[in-house]
Amino acid sequence: MIEVVGISFIDTNKVYYFSPNSLNLKENVTVIVETEKGLQFGKVVTEKQLIDEKKIKSPLKNVVRIATKKDYENNIKNIKDSKKSLLECRKLADKLKLNMQIIDASYTFNRDQLIFRFLADNRVDFRELAKQLASMYKTRIELRQIGVRDKAREIGGLAPCGKKLCCSQYSYDFNSVSINMAKNQNIALNPSKINGVCGRLLCCLKYEDENYSLNRKKLPSVGDVVKTEHGEGVVVSLDILNLKYKVDVKNYGIVEIKVKDES
Repeated sequence: MIEVVGISFIDTNKVYYFSPNSLNLKENVTVIVETEKGLQFGKVVTEKQLIDEKKIKSPLKNVVRIATKKDYENNIKNIKDSKKSLLECRKLADKLKLNMQIIDASYTFNRDQLIFRFLADNRVDFRELAKQLASMYKTRIELRQIGVRDKAREIGGLAPCGKKLCCSQYSYDFNSVSINMAKNQNIALNPSKINGVCGRLLCCLKYEDENYSLNRKKLPSVGDVVKTEHGEGVVVSLDILNLKYKVDVKNYGIVEIKVKDES
């Protein structure tokens, strides 16, 4: 087990784990942390806790210090300046006739890097754009292409189930979701039913697929001939989550059978 503290940043709801570095960190305290991109300004969202080291991407970065008033002021300045740079970047992209939609811009805390994120249907040659931006802002420029799922996560909204989008709350890793997962869960292959607000397959298909797969192993398939207390019949439907199936028994009718869950 290892002691960690959960930190979130302004541009995402995702929680990242850091070493508390012997600091007394309470919820909602603002801090300066080490990241792969340099120092960043963040907020404590979960206080110190012990978690399994296997769940941590090593090496674990440190919380450098609790943010000072000057740190807070510098962060506010970075936010304001990044918004201005976003407008300039969009103007330059239009001028260069680049088929890309600039979503946002952000400085690292020490302004060592200015990061722009964009949407595009295809690969974009943005070398000239990066060159002009570097000349304007005198810092290292990164242009990062993101997907429509990332955009949906940041904008937020309600999913077809009526709840907040999974991706904007806790499902941060966009693992591959396939149409076979919808088939495995007996969901009608209707785009309005299996696609999220981003237009891609629902993330929850991946989240729930493991349970469906485990339960399917305990059930027969539709069309199988099985024995019941009323005689042999053909399986006509499955209730996978509840481990039930219906059998059409000749000269008797439909029989529902519950499978005992021994897991």
